[in-house]
Amino acid sequence: MLTGKQKRFLRAQAHHLTPIFQVGKGGVNDNMITQIKEALEARELIKVSILQNNLDDKHEVAEALAAGAEAELVQLIGHTVVLYKESRENKTIELP
Repeated sequence: MLTGKQKRFLRAQAHHLTPIFQVGKGGVNDNMITQIKEALEARELIKVSILQNNLDDKHEVAEALAAGAEAELVQLIGHTVVLYKESRENKTIELP
């Protein structure tokens, strides 16, 4: 689990990122989870955008993404989810 201080740090790091995945009306699926896992391994910190045509509750979508990718849910702001997972090979972010 991340501490409040670590989450604040990661939110600041994520501020300038653009979302690299979009959850549409198809919702969260296995293929998307696999791609998000690979992206997290490469980048550690990513943003995912929940599109307007997704009818699921955004909190449930965020939880499903985090649980599926075995990542930490750093933030859900508006329709943007910020996920963090420490990389095994490409560790670049040093948490406070």
